Amino acid sequence: MAEVSQADTRSEQDFGVIQKVLVVDDSRLQRRILVASLKKWGFEVLEADSGDAAIELCATDPPDLVLSDWVMPGMSGLDFCKAFRALDSKQYSYFILLTSKSEKQEVARGLDAGADDFLIKPLEADELRARISAGARILGMQRELSRKNQMIENALEELRVAHDAIDKDLIQARKIQESLVPELTRQFGKSQVSMLLKTCGHIGGDLVGMFSPGVNRLGFYSIDVSGHGITSAMMTARLGSYLSSSHFEQNVAMERRFDKFYALLPPEQVAETLNSRLMADTGIEEYFTMVYAIVDLRNGHVKMVQAGHPHPLLLCQNGRTEFLGEGGLPIGLLPDVSFQRTEFYMQPGDRLLLFSDGFTECGLEDGSLLEEEGLRQMALDCGPGRGGTEFLDDMFWRLTQAMPPGSGMDDDVSAVFFEYNGP
Repeated sequence: MAEVSQADTRSEQDFGVIQKVLVVDDSRLQRRILVASLKKWGFEVLEADSGDAAIELCATDPPDLVLSDWVMPGMSGLDFCKAFRALDSKQYSYFILLTSKSEKQEVARGLDAGADDFLIKPLEADELRARISAGARILGMQRELSRKNQMIENALEELRVAHDAIDKDLIQARKIQESLVPELTRQFGKSQVSMLLKTCGHIGGDLVGMFSPGVNRLGFYSIDVSGHGITSAMMTARLGSYLSSSHFEQNVAMERRFDKFYALLPPEQVAETLNSRLMADTGIEEYFTMVYAIVDLRNGHVKMVQAGHPHPLLLCQNGRTEFLGEGGLPIGLLPDVSFQRTEFYMQPGDRLLLFSDGFTECGLEDGSLLEEEGLRQMALDCGPGRGGTEFLDDMFWRLTQAMPPGSGMDDDVSAVFFEYNGP
């Protein structure tokens, strides 16, 4: 190998991240020549006279660069390269094989073993220095990439921890939201109210409920808050307290009379009260649609308000079906809104279905929406023999079967099913 001048010292610009170099050669003379040049260039140099000795060194003190002879007794440079790459090292090291072999097949064997570069003996100082500089550039880019990958992995881990915490909170929030609907079916004399609530995520913006302040008096509702996620779920929790089935003194749909009993207020008055409360709260942009109905179980007289919610479906015992309601604006959009009451009588055996637009706006396999007519046919297909939660579960199952295969729900799905069976 050609001599190098005393002034030919190492520069950070030339060699970058390469500081420690391991020289592996069974020839003591070749090692001394290489080591002398490398030390003059400013490297910290380690020596090994065999592949086995080199592996022991690398296991405890891995270098940045390895210069290894190919032909050595015992473990060859090729075998040493394979063993070196098999070590569990946290950082990559550049590996140059020193060889008299120049055939393409031999070079390919070295690359397969894990070598990064080759130098043909006898070595020239300028070429060795140029190859080390090239290796330093590659090694610098690789380590910078590893550093950035580690930063990404750390960020992803922080995100995973944060996501797990949010997921845990959402699961707990779902339990709280489910507590707003403590029972899905309840008997009121001969009649029955059943409810369905399926969220498209951990938590949802739909709410269903029922309450009875006394014998023969019954109220039930279906609500759909705008948007999705935490904000909508918080709104449903608030509405659940406004329409509480256990704390009548908080329920805006009731009025205490003569300090003896609670009376159900007219549905349109309840809608106007909720609208006033929502509009009075600054900073709230959410609104909601609602159907709220009260029933006199003695005669089947129903009084109902529809505030932007889908028209309820009346399923008569004689086979007739009808969508009911006056439409109206959602609650929380405009101040001082009046809501219209709808009144009708149900006969024993008649059934009333309140549902959210998660049903009618559900996408079907052919690209269309279910809409009202599809829901009407679905309800008829469930048959008059099924009632209560069995009817609602069948409706939901039929809806999922009509969706495109593999698709999930895009919106919450909820319903209230009232079966009137006489006084």
